[in-house]
Amino acid sequence: MKGSRIAAVSLSATAIFSAAACAGSGHGAQAPGKGGALAAAVTRSPSAPVQVIDDSAGGATVGLARTLFTTAPVVIVARDDAAASAAARSEHAPVVLASSVTPQVAAAIRALRPQAVLAAGLPGHALSRRLPGIKVTTRVSGLPATSTPGQTATPGQTATPGQTATPGQTATPGQTAAPGQTAGAEQASAPKKTKAPGKSATPKPTSTSGQQSAPKQGGVAVLTDDGGDNGDNAGNSDGAIDATAAAAGATVIHVHGTDPRTDSGAIKSLAALRPKHVIAVGSRFGPASQLQSRLAEAETGRQLPGGGQVMFPGHRLVALYGHPGVSSLGALGQQGMSQSAARAQKMARQYRSLSDVPVVPAFEIIATVAEGAPGPDGTYSQESSVSQLRPWIQEAARHGIYVVLDLQPGRANLLDQAQHYQSLLKEPNVGLALDSEWKLQPGQQPLQQIGHVGIGEVNSVVRWLATFTQRRHLPQKALVLHQFRSTMITDEGKLDTSHDDLAIVMHMDGNGTPEVKQGSWNMVTGGAPHGVFFGFKDFFTKDTPMLSPQATMKHSPTPVMISYQ
Repeated sequence: MKGSRIAAVSLSATAIFSAAACAGSGHGAQAPGKGGALAAAVTRSPSAPVQVIDDSAGGATVGLARTLFTTAPVVIVARDDAAASAAARSEHAPVVLASSVTPQVAAAIRALRPQAVLAAGLPGHALSRRLPGIKVTTRVSGLPATSTPGQTATPGQTATPGQTATPGQTATPGQTAAPGQTAGAEQASAPKKTKAPGKSATPKPTSTSGQQSAPKQGGVAVLTDDGGDNGDNAGNSDGAIDATAAAAGATVIHVHGTDPRTDSGAIKSLAALRPKHVIAVGSRFGPASQLQSRLAEAETGRQLPGGGQVMFPGHRLVALYGHPGVSSLGALGQQGMSQSAARAQKMARQYRSLSDVPVVPAFEIIATVAEGAPGPDGTYSQESSVSQLRPWIQEAARHGIYVVLDLQPGRANLLDQAQHYQSLLKEPNVGLALDSEWKLQPGQQPLQQIGHVGIGEVNSVVRWLATFTQRRHLPQKALVLHQFRSTMITDEGKLDTSHDDLAIVMHMDGNGTPEVKQGSWNMVTGGAPHGVFFGFKDFFTKDTPMLSPQATMKHSPTPVMISYQ
């Protein structure tokens, strides 16, 4: 996966462009204003903490310019992204990409009240007809001299011209800068490199004097989809967006995809910057309320084993199932804690060459164990103490292992049992599993029937866990629902899959011959509601024979979680 990158923007780029074009912020096409002051754009603070620019009509660059600028003495209008970017950085000007001069484009330009417009790759005469009273030129030397934008104005207010806002941050696109370092000119001309997942640049802002100041949190961040088209009818607009943001003093974070939680680099960048305002370019990021919740999670910087904050489909879990210290309950209890970690890692390695996403070792720990006797509370379920399980979770975290706490409820209520482990579920590497096979109805005894649970009880856990996760800005949690018969979860079609903070896995955990298991798999996958993922269990002794990793991965859809018991 390609990591995020912070846009490479430095006012030192002015010197590069000026040498090439014999122009720059100091060129003298028009005399400075009264008292020798240079013309300067006035930026504005976005009207909301999180905004999503709708690019469905091809207006990504128009929308960004209108969001960041109140006025701009120079506007760059271009057909080609590359041609506009250098000029925009030199002139401290927003960029509008357009393949033709439409009334809508002209209206957007007029709204910025420019003194002059640079037409790059577009016929200047066509722009002139649309923009009476505004100078249109095809030469940089025909533009007025400008300085960096004036101070940021809040919506509805006007900033004092001539005051300087902090310019954009400096990094080399596609390369990783160490925290607090700035990529030099030699790096800027090097071929683009793809960073390893989880790495990102956290550069220092560059002042107008060229001196480096300490990184500052807050400000405005602009998110763009590094792998997609931002919707301008003139083509890809990354360079134009970078340049417009730089002119306004904003920082661009390029995200691989449209959910910042899936990109390790974007998470690191957002956690370092903690922006006061975020503008997402492209309706694919929206709605704003959902994005705001995702950003709050990303800004914590906490990540899952394997990177990112979204469980599936970007990870694959390979788990040892069982109860600590009890070998008869599964593979996890057949050795000590550190040995279990090593065994889980060994099992996971067998899947790495078979998987197109990171394979993460996991423990699936039976936290509440179904019992043959009612016990003091009459539930036929023995709850492990938090203190008994915590060392396993800590050991797992040290080794990059995810943990799923499995509930075998007996007559207990699943929500009550889940809430018993709140202090463990606060950890970013801990999810939950509901084992309906062991759910007893009134009057039922253990081991005399296959249990079942109503969808209402399941959904009560779904909603509680989703709220628990969202309020604490935790990475998305796995919620595993064990099943090998269609009757084990009644009204399964009413399962609540609407929560962005949960990844629900329907886990086929039947045993037997490959043919029997295939039938169970077909039942589970065929009857599942929309919006879930699927898991598969292999048994060391009860399967005849146990499937190989290659055979397990041939199931369709491909399991995102494979457990071994």
